[in-house]
Amino acid sequence: MFNLNDDIRYLTGIGEKRAKCLAKLGIHTVNDLLNFYPRDYEYLNNITPIREANEGEKVCIKAQCISPVTTKTTRSALKIFTTQAADSSGIITITIFGSKYQADKLIVGNEYLFLGTVKGNIFGKEMSSPKIVPYTSAAGIEPIYPLSAGLNETIMSKAVKTALEKYANTIEDDLPAGLTDAYKLISRREAIKNIHFPQSETTLREAKKRLAFEELLYLQIGLMTIKGRNSSSTSPVAKTDFSEQFEQFLPYSLTGAQKRVISECVKDLADDKPMARLIQGDVGCGKTSVAQSLAFTMAKNGYQTAMMAPTEILARQLYASFTKTLKNTGLKIDILVGSMKAAEKREIKQRLFSGETDIVIGTHTLIQKDIKFNRLGLVITDEQHRFGVVQRSDLAGKGENTNTLVMSATPIPRTLSLIIYGDLDISTIDEMPPGRKKIKTYQVDSTYRKRIYSFTEKELLKGRQAYVVCPMVEEAENENILAAEEYADKLRKVFPEYKVGLVHGKMKGSEKDAVMSDFSEGKINILVATTVIEVGIDVPNATIMIIENAERFGLSTMHQLRGRIGRGEHESYCILVSDSSGEVTKQRMKTLCSTEDGFKISAEDLKLRGPGEFFGERQHGSLNLKTAKFIDDSKVISDTREAAILIAKADPKLTSRKYSGIKKHIDNMFSDIEPNLLN
Repeated sequence: MFNLNDDIRYLTGIGEKRAKCLAKLGIHTVNDLLNFYPRDYEYLNNITPIREANEGEKVCIKAQCISPVTTKTTRSALKIFTTQAADSSGIITITIFGSKYQADKLIVGNEYLFLGTVKGNIFGKEMSSPKIVPYTSAAGIEPIYPLSAGLNETIMSKAVKTALEKYANTIEDDLPAGLTDAYKLISRREAIKNIHFPQSETTLREAKKRLAFEELLYLQIGLMTIKGRNSSSTSPVAKTDFSEQFEQFLPYSLTGAQKRVISECVKDLADDKPMARLIQGDVGCGKTSVAQSLAFTMAKNGYQTAMMAPTEILARQLYASFTKTLKNTGLKIDILVGSMKAAEKREIKQRLFSGETDIVIGTHTLIQKDIKFNRLGLVITDEQHRFGVVQRSDLAGKGENTNTLVMSATPIPRTLSLIIYGDLDISTIDEMPPGRKKIKTYQVDSTYRKRIYSFTEKELLKGRQAYVVCPMVEEAENENILAAEEYADKLRKVFPEYKVGLVHGKMKGSEKDAVMSDFSEGKINILVATTVIEVGIDVPNATIMIIENAERFGLSTMHQLRGRIGRGEHESYCILVSDSSGEVTKQRMKTLCSTEDGFKISAEDLKLRGPGEFFGERQHGSLNLKTAKFIDDSKVISDTREAAILIAKADPKLTSRKYSGIKKHIDNMFSDIEPNLLN
């Protein structure tokens, strides 16, 4: 009998050596392999005539090899193979670097599929090192898997095919038949087959819909259960509202939106049920002031507040802000971060335990086991999408049914936020404080590079600072993209009289904090970075944000990056550099240049990129969402929410036999957060 939990070592063609390679990808069983979905697909069935193949576009061409392969050897001994191929619309030059095996495939007179990126000049079109497949009418859609050392696409595809041949009949459908019928879903067995080896674009779309539906259903039922469980607990209660008294300590007036959100939160805190609320608002809308007001009210009611930030430098920035605002209140405010000396940490831990500290600001250090509070009443996590549900749960667990507030500067359309933050009530700050300067945003192509550098130098001469954002290091395999390190080296030559710093995701946290601290203090004039600065520091002196290869970033991400500037009294400028001529890219750039409203930008991002991308950008702790990124239709979101509400209402603990499969998946999904969620 075949069992999906069979060890992957015993699958034909795997063995001990390949099993170790697969283990690095988290694949230990046949079930793990079948649930290891392709990251992308190659569409060999979508053929473009040579004449219609645009420069810079990745296409599949069906063409006949019309000339013998010629070989040229470079000074570095690299062999370059060249031939020509033709279809009824034109001729294209095929160039292969170093691979004699690929070159030997090509026989004059035979037809092939060439999949690659087209280049063009006055001499004609060219494709370098394409994928080459002998043409057959059976050519279709081929999966591309994430790989580790010792594995390639052929090995992965063969392994999955073998697993499907032997184990397909053991794949069970855990959704009740009534549910799959109501929402027109294919069976899980068919979905697994077609997510790996789709018969057509239609079957691929149906497979994605089925797998995304079930995963989002499990997520929503689980989050609804957590929300329901919290509402039956008794929490620390703030009997008196001190928010008006807090306003006396501010040098400015709160906006109407800030006051409304504070009122919504205070109402929660006055209830004996634990608050579980998300505050979302645009960059600069004043979420920190709201957090300070609520921490003040809790402290005056005799409770401690813990606020967790994603980076040490952001924690220090928040600590400085809280200390400045609340300096005349008599409250004791502390900071706890990883780089502090052991003796200093011990003192703060003692003050937290004794209750001497009213408010503590920190990083993930706050969730360490030896941190104990006296009367923890409120937990606040800043920039929620940088934390997972697990970390939020761990910090809240430091108290008894603690009130929880999470904050995000990434506005999310309501349909999505109901899923991503399904265990939370949502408040929105939809009004900006008066006086914030508009950031002038421009989109240019790389021919403007000298003018960009000249403009940047003018700002540097005024004593200002600049950010330059590049795609992530691993995306720099494309010859048109410089890795952040290379770009920093380039800028050091362009601006020899200025200090150029570098920060990227592969650096240690302490290294990143040190560089960003130097930038904050003005020791660095130009900071080259990847999106690690999306959630960053407040540098009022930074007036320029240059985003290279802007087409590679999501609209919301670029909006967050732009929010790093325009924080002081000086005019600020965001320059989007992109050579992409695609219509979607043009529309995205136009949106960003025309508005600074994060909610409008988020809605446009949803329309252009689909809902799935929003899930890909956010952590869910250990929830490990695999298929949510497949969503390209908001209807899947509304359908799963509708189904989740009906199921949770009909059978809250999923005790019915027909829901046993769903219960199994939810228990597994939430095992690290709520081990006995449905029991």
